[in-house]
Amino acid sequence: MPSGPFGAVLCDLDNVIRFYDMAPLAELERAAGLPEGTTAQVAYAPEVDLPLLLGKITTAEWVDSVAAALTGRVSRKQAGELGTALAGAPFRADAEVVALLRRARARLPLVLVTNATLELERDLAAMGLADLAHHVVSSARVGVAKPGREIYEIAAARAGVPAHRCLFVDDRLENVEAAVALGMTAVHYREPADLDAVLSGSRP
Repeated sequence: MPSGPFGAVLCDLDNVIRFYDMAPLAELERAAGLPEGTTAQVAYAPEVDLPLLLGKITTAEWVDSVAAALTGRVSRKQAGELGTALAGAPFRADAEVVALLRRARARLPLVLVTNATLELERDLAAMGLADLAHHVVSSARVGVAKPGREIYEIAAARAGVPAHRCLFVDDRLENVEAAVALGMTAVHYREPADLDAVLSGSRP
């Protein structure tokens, strides 16, 4: 097992590694007379989003659910366009974060731990990140989502490292707090410097 304050890195994907361009969706929302962010607010409500993240429905079915929830605020046609635009929002990987994680991967087991859809593998390949991590723990594949305890335990087991020897990185505070409750070292991610600091040993 590697020496140091931790023996594996467990890292979130969205808003740490992957970032979405919501400008096309915002333009559609403005054209429909909706406040910017309305579609995401509807789409990410637990009753709409969780079935997708647990692999119980497809992305197309999720889009239908989003459109149904928006219908009444906008026309059915506009609702469908908004749901489709959210699901198909362009995304990119943060090159600085990827470089930091690749360097960490050379020394430590790296596991992606993400609330994701059944299309995650395709998305990672599209970003050139299919080989970024030693393991990928996707909520849609394992049937449990953050901040539930089970997904953290699965990730630690895949890394082959006890929870108290894991570094967990996530942009959502509730997910960070759940990791800390399991004894993990955790970083509430806001910018690459947060990750760089802990990986370089600037803080425990």
